[in-house]
Amino acid sequence: MSNLEMNKRAIDVPNSAKKARRNGKVPGVLYGKKINNLLFEVGELELYHEIATNGEHGVLEFNLDGESHKGLIKEVQRDPVTNKIIHLDLEELKGKNKIISSVPIYYIGEEYLNKKGIVLQKEKDSVKVECSVEALPKYIEFNIGTGNAGSVYKLGDLEVASEISVLDDLNSVIASVSYERKTVVENNELAQEDAKEAAE
Repeated sequence: MSNLEMNKRAIDVPNSAKKARRNGKVPGVLYGKKINNLLFEVGELELYHEIATNGEHGVLEFNLDGESHKGLIKEVQRDPVTNKIIHLDLEELKGKNKIISSVPIYYIGEEYLNKKGIVLQKEKDSVKVECSVEALPKYIEFNIGTGNAGSVYKLGDLEVASEISVLDDLNSVIASVSYERKTVVENNELAQEDAKEAAE
């Protein structure tokens, strides 16, 4: 993990966030116990690389005014049209304290369900966990490829490392498997095909 170079943004400069974006930077805010909403900007390409590597809920290591810091990504705001990152919220990490973060759930085997004519209904795409910075995973894999129609999965079914605590209700449903619903048009086409075959 390489250190990102960040620069402070002046609080008293109007439209500093817009100016940062025009210059190929992403504006952001860093907060913590001893930091009161410090405004910064970071290179867009460098940030994209780090997020692609560590995920949108990971930990960033960065230099700010010559000092090394660690920050937990709390929110990545994207433009709804272009999907470009337009703002970044970071929480400064100090010492060995545990952190709380949302980790994406990565469902594996969905294509096998589709081949069997059944579909996965996802109720949750992330789970809230507590752990050390070092133990924070980029995502949690969950294999649902062996599921059948009627299968229901809960948070308690996720396999996580012993040093990670799941904070959400373990009885919460995260996904279920059901038969694929055919549209009215598809059903009419099937009925016409059946009638045609019967006539022949």
